[in-house]
Amino acid sequence: MSSSTFPSHLVREDLRDFTGYSSARTSAPSTATPSRIWLNANESGHPSEVDPDGAARRYPDPQPPALVDALADVWATTPDRVVVGRGSDEMIELLVRALCRPGGDAIVVCPPTFGMYAVSARLHGVPVAQVPQVDDGLTWRVDTDAVAEAAVRDGARVVFLASPGNPTGAVVPLRQVADLAVRLADQAVVVVDEAYGEFCEQRSAVTLLEEHPNLVVLRTLSKAHALAGLRVGFALAHPDLATVLRRVQAPYPVPVPVARTALAALTPEALAATRRRVGETLRVRDAVGRRLRDLSGVRAVYASEANFLLLRCDDADRVLDTLTADGIVVRDVRQQPGLEDALRITIGTTLEMTALDQALGDFA
Repeated sequence: MSSSTFPSHLVREDLRDFTGYSSARTSAPSTATPSRIWLNANESGHPSEVDPDGAARRYPDPQPPALVDALADVWATTPDRVVVGRGSDEMIELLVRALCRPGGDAIVVCPPTFGMYAVSARLHGVPVAQVPQVDDGLTWRVDTDAVAEAAVRDGARVVFLASPGNPTGAVVPLRQVADLAVRLADQAVVVVDEAYGEFCEQRSAVTLLEEHPNLVVLRTLSKAHALAGLRVGFALAHPDLATVLRRVQAPYPVPVPVARTALAALTPEALAATRRRVGETLRVRDAVGRRLRDLSGVRAVYASEANFLLLRCDDADRVLDTLTADGIVVRDVRQQPGLEDALRITIGTTLEMTALDQALGDFA
């Protein structure tokens, strides 16, 4: 357990005593006699013909213990800090739901950044304060001093820092994360979204959790672990805040087949394969970045610590049309602040990147 206390006043006042929905799994009695006949959840008494062994007949545990334990082990923390759910998107939504009063408490974001922070806030009627990142020409920088000032000025309860950022690929130094958590200790929860953390050289902000109760780290199995279709994301937080997030979460967020596959992805063998994939992606990314910088009409390719590259183009429409004509889809990010001429390219396989090179041959 944490030696520090989570500032409970950061939780919405009307939710501080909220116990959440009491599902059939969470409300089952705890007795010395092992339960052998389950008649409390109105489940089917017989398996489906498409599930003959009945593995999916019962509702799953809301937080599958084996999966929670495995996530805690891999990320060197304790199970009481882990909240697992339907991708990082659900974790973002839970944080806004639990901490921000609709029409009152704000969140702070640092555009250009992942759009779901603002989407979740607006769906809950929560104001969004924006602190634009600084474009240094080769990379992007979050002005954490300005973030702290905005959080205080606008009464923010949550600050979202994507590190590495999407679509920038830039990292917020841990020293600045820690300093921001200290400055906002009684003001806001600082959320570090590490969806692309496996591609980054900087160590995880998980190492700061014990010292900073108002810090939350988000991780996912969607990127480096190659399981985007599984929709598994998780928050690592102070145990008191983790309890609150579980209480405001919808019942049964982790289906049985999902939990089983996610657990398999965390075995030593699977993790070793993930590390090999990450290494290959980084090698290909750096080679692709060098080639893109040599193309006519590409004005900038930003340094990246993720599995994508952000580039500025003289004629982004021409680049998009050229790639689309060859069946290649990249992300148009020109609608984001400060990126009126930018595209984002995910790093695929060597063959896919060769096809990209060939499609862009006219720009050489």
